[in-house]
Amino acid sequence: MGPDYSRPKIAVPPGWRSAEATHDSLANLGWWQLFKDPTLQRLIRAALQNNYDLQLAVARVSEARALLGAARSAQFPQLDAGASYKNQRLSETSFPPVGKLGVNPDMDVYRTQLDLSFEIDLWGRLRRATEAARAELLASEEFQSTVTMTLVSDVAQAYFELLELDREAAIDRRTLASRRASLDLVRHRFDDGLASNLDVKRAEEALAAAAAAVPDLERRIGQAENRLSILLGQNPGPIARGESLDDPAMPPDVPAGLPSALLERRPDVRAAEQQLVAANARIGAAKAEFFPQISLTGAFGTESVSLSDFFTGPSRAWQIGPTVTLPIFNAGRLSSNLHATEAREEQALIRYRQSIQQAFKEVEDALIFHGKAREIRVEDERRVSAARQALALANLRYGNGISSYLDVLDAQRQLLSAETDLAQVTRDQLVSVVQLYKALGGGWENQPGSGKKGQP
Repeated sequence: MGPDYSRPKIAVPPGWRSAEATHDSLANLGWWQLFKDPTLQRLIRAALQNNYDLQLAVARVSEARALLGAARSAQFPQLDAGASYKNQRLSETSFPPVGKLGVNPDMDVYRTQLDLSFEIDLWGRLRRATEAARAELLASEEFQSTVTMTLVSDVAQAYFELLELDREAAIDRRTLASRRASLDLVRHRFDDGLASNLDVKRAEEALAAAAAAVPDLERRIGQAENRLSILLGQNPGPIARGESLDDPAMPPDVPAGLPSALLERRPDVRAAEQQLVAANARIGAAKAEFFPQISLTGAFGTESVSLSDFFTGPSRAWQIGPTVTLPIFNAGRLSSNLHATEAREEQALIRYRQSIQQAFKEVEDALIFHGKAREIRVEDERRVSAARQALALANLRYGNGISSYLDVLDAQRQLLSAETDLAQVTRDQLVSVVQLYKALGGGWENQPGSGKKGQP
């Protein structure tokens, strides 16, 4: 009973608005091939081994597998065995009068019994229930792959953010040392009568601002390490670093593949489809409830009031026969249940289509992010070079008494801002590759020699 599943028609764009559609895809790379920093690889392996979200996903797969076994068992005969003993006394004054019949009111009753029941799945109700349970198992496995994919990308993104904060901290420490030297220079010029006390106070203010920035960066680094530690399934603590922000080797090209490939590549899309399969199967199970349920039941055993006669032929008792149950009136319960399952199937279809659109959006966003971050980095590199030259000229002019110390302070601020922005856009460029890799559905495949998805 019920409709057989067929994949709904989906409007798939012919290409990407921000990149050329090719058969090659960045997602074809395993995470160990994309992220070549040995330290980052060790962190990802630790996360795949210890992360609690991933462990929960694995446990949910085990639960779904057990529920599938329970659903399948209903299609087979059920056989139960039992045995009992009881000591009883019958009333001698009841009707019929036991005492006058010569029956001993005190007796022991021994009983063994085998019960057999088997529902003939004529309308496929049990088979549809098994189909739904199998789809839910597949959905839970895809959910595990989704958690793995997200975990790999989150660890990589957090690691690159940590490298960027290290770069900012190094810039701030270098700025602090530069402003200490500037303050010493201004004080010497003040002592020689070549600078005003206002220049000294401005230099002291700039030094204090630079000194305050260092502990603030150290706070952000510590909190970033704590966040990454939780992803690794560890207590908060320091995180090892490998390459610097400029060193991670990323592919020069980031092919996005074909939009239609997302339907097969993304585990979250496949999980949504399996949930749709399960909802579709439950419609068949709900429709089968309107038809007769035919069961074959039987019992065989022995019963005796004397243990010596317990295993003799006359003590045997048995019964067997079919049972037919036909729903006649249930106040609309079966109809309401069918309407509810159809509504849940409609919800699953909407979620499936929604997950596909969200997948397309994430890929487009990541492509735009990567392309623009690369353009911004080129300009920020020029900006840093110009800011360094401007600071050198400002120091030279101030030393020769041509310009005021305000020009030096302004040049220092411009250089600090330019170097910080360059560090951030370098991080953005790395993160954009991670986000595109995740959006395309990469990061969860088996590593060579691995027995589990996403694990080395």
